[in-house]
Amino acid sequence: MALDQLKIVAQPKLSNATMVLGFSGWMDGGDVSTGTIEYLVDSFNAQILAQIEPEQFYIYSFPGSMEVSSLFRPHLKIEEGLVTEFKPPANTFYYEQANNLVLFEGKEPNFNWSQFADCMFAVATAADVSAIYFIGSVGGMAPHTREPRLFSSVSHARIKYTLEAHGLNFTNYEGPGSFISYLMTLADQRGFEMATIVAEIPPYVQGRNFKCIEAVARKLAAITATPINLGDLRVLGDELEIRISELVEKRPELAEQIHKLEEDYDNDIFDTQMGDLKIWLEEQGLRLE
Repeated sequence: MALDQLKIVAQPKLSNATMVLGFSGWMDGGDVSTGTIEYLVDSFNAQILAQIEPEQFYIYSFPGSMEVSSLFRPHLKIEEGLVTEFKPPANTFYYEQANNLVLFEGKEPNFNWSQFADCMFAVATAADVSAIYFIGSVGGMAPHTREPRLFSSVSHARIKYTLEAHGLNFTNYEGPGSFISYLMTLADQRGFEMATIVAEIPPYVQGRNFKCIEAVARKLAAITATPINLGDLRVLGDELEIRISELVEKRPELAEQIHKLEEDYDNDIFDTQMGDLKIWLEEQGLRLE
């Protein structure tokens, strides 16, 4: 049975809790998904609630080139010829009782999505979770010097009003689906409201994107009324922006492309988020182009 793979190790007293999900791989560019969860776990000193054992859910030996197959294999560490670490995929739930918060960090399963979903919903039920949020990212034409656009999809239309009030855009997409999308199709019938908060990240920025992590964490805090200390993230995000800008300015052709990207981004934000103001200004004979 799939639930045999679920190991619940604590029974905190939570009420009407919020669960926040982060998955590596799909929709984790800039480590926005896993990096946000790791920051929240550390910030709240969250404790382990449960774990999903990996054996039924992952491909370890994937055919193909070493570059491709290495993405699926457990992590190994050898020191002076001695195997010191062998880590299969980890899927861990944490809890923070004061704020009725459940945090999950894991890897999207390759097999048995329905059984993996059963494990996740079982933890949500045991922890009295009412709302589930996935934090993630997608690459887009977003400059590193601007606040990232945030997008959302929801398990039921009734949730949209709250998210729209917090300035989220709603996703239009057709293509390959993720395990998160699969969870969304089940959430409502399982008795949970579920939504995503997805940042649009610059495709030319490599490594952990602290600016986008701060943006989604700040939005999550506002939507869920959860106090989150974002000071460290803001500092790291500002440092990242300065460092990238310094590198960009040393390459005039790249700088020119990014300046053009900034103009297009600003015009799009103005058209989509400040449309009423733009119309009013034009009625007064004022144009900002």
